[in-house]
Amino acid sequence: MADPQFKTAPDDRFVIGVDYGTLSGRALVVRVSDGAEIATATHDYSHAVMDTLLAASGASLPPEWALQVPSDYVDVLKTAVPEAVRIAGIDPSQVVGIGTDFTASTPLPVLADGTPLNELPEYADRPHAYVKLWKHHAAGGQADRINMLAAERAESWLPRYGGFISSEWEFAKGLQLLEEDRELYDRMDHFVEAADWIVWQLTGRYVKNACTNGYKAIYQDDAYPSEEFLAALNPNFAGFAREKIAHEIGQLGASAGTLTAQAAEWTGLPEGIAVAVGNVDAHVSAPAAKAVEPGQMVAIMGTSTCHVMNSDVLTEVPGMCGVVDGGIVAGLYGYEAGQSGVGDIFAWYVKNQVPARYHDEAASAGQSIHQYLTDLAASQPVGGHGLLALDWHSGNRSVLVDHELSGLVVGATLATRAEEVYRALLEATAFGTRKIVETFGASGVPVTEFIAAGGLIKNPFLMQTYSDILRMPVSTIASDQGPALGSAIHAAVAAGAYPDVRSAGEVMGKLDRAVYTPNPHSADAYDLLYEEYSLLHDYFGRGANEVMHRLKARKREALAAALRDGHETTLSGTVEADDATKSEVGA
Repeated sequence: MADPQFKTAPDDRFVIGVDYGTLSGRALVVRVSDGAEIATATHDYSHAVMDTLLAASGASLPPEWALQVPSDYVDVLKTAVPEAVRIAGIDPSQVVGIGTDFTASTPLPVLADGTPLNELPEYADRPHAYVKLWKHHAAGGQADRINMLAAERAESWLPRYGGFISSEWEFAKGLQLLEEDRELYDRMDHFVEAADWIVWQLTGRYVKNACTNGYKAIYQDDAYPSEEFLAALNPNFAGFAREKIAHEIGQLGASAGTLTAQAAEWTGLPEGIAVAVGNVDAHVSAPAAKAVEPGQMVAIMGTSTCHVMNSDVLTEVPGMCGVVDGGIVAGLYGYEAGQSGVGDIFAWYVKNQVPARYHDEAASAGQSIHQYLTDLAASQPVGGHGLLALDWHSGNRSVLVDHELSGLVVGATLATRAEEVYRALLEATAFGTRKIVETFGASGVPVTEFIAAGGLIKNPFLMQTYSDILRMPVSTIASDQGPALGSAIHAAVAAGAYPDVRSAGEVMGKLDRAVYTPNPHSADAYDLLYEEYSLLHDYFGRGANEVMHRLKARKREALAAALRDGHETTLSGTVEADDATKSEVGA
């Protein structure tokens, strides 16, 4: 049922925002005139994330792999979009545009007409033929080589990415594809981001978006890394940018084309309406949170956290994921940082580490296990659990840019309870965010306002913890669907309803300011814990002790040996917190 508080009129115009997350896609119907969110619908990907087994063959995948099936993305258009329109109770003819956003970097190899290689029968059992999800970290070795060579050659683009290229990004994943499955590398015509592939399916036109291209494809000063550089990595990689990556680039908020007849049949929307240039889920959320002015940092908190902010200053921030001119809105430099695991960490803990009696007690109390643990943990004073954790269960994205790092909990005793470890993990993610905020400030890009978005903002204790640890007020987006709303805002601009994204966001965006403010006593206590966090952060993360790297290497060696010897083995996978909302952390 549509939200009853919104009364629609026959002359109202609407746009659709489609947010593609880690496990599902959701469509949101938004009124153009005021940003009212009329109705939403979600479709879960039938193949979810393939991180242990390849669905087509049942073959085991090595550690650090994370694949998806592109047809799942089209199914979102076929199911969630028409369902959202039906629930909204509007005439589809009132819809004037559609916009989309995606996790990134999430590339896939395709033919010249956009056909994914996994859809060719001869390649269905080849892992490299599928989408490499953002959290595919198996290209770590390739990323290390890119970083070392770029540092040796003093490549001018390297400082724009905080001095490190991530294994999550296009070039590392493309190099892995070349070196592990040359036949597929040669067969593909484009290595395309899913954000652009889905727009291609909607419009029949391949248009790259400036956001993903700048942050994830090393596009700086109108150029990709040189062929000389790429050849030094691997002679057969020399033409990667020119042959597999380069294409028309669309600016954010612009129209990539219009809805084709086929896409109109899928979605039930009118053929010929505007389709916005694609975007990244985090960056597209900034105008939805009215956070596009310099100094406003938006943290989109879900499975992972992505931190984005604008500035009128171009500078180098250690460990940032990138800075792109116009990467969020035109006329400003868009900065990005992030944490690879946040909601994922909480979900992993409750699924694998919390005793069954806690789950039973939560059910008896009519609470989610996350809320039950939160309530138990909240009664303790700061530091009362005697614990400290590192939030690296999915590696460290910022500021260390090292996915070979792993999680750690220090201080456990025989008296430590499950809720205490849970609280330590919540606090660890806030400490990681403070490390990012302080690094930006020390680099001349101060954070003047911290704005939280995503599903985890539903947990008041978590938000208060962030405010205390950051020593800053925390504002929150006044929408449960930040990325989808942001995509709808871009659709409105593409349809010509607003002149630009900033003005559209001012009308259609939603923000509750300073919902949480620091408790001085708690903030003082957290300062002491943060000092200890920083010691562990630098000791394990900056080379003083390489034990985490060695353990990861030994794990890979042991599993590879077991597979070679034909032994039965269970490959550990990841636990999804589902995009921004499926985790019960905020329930």
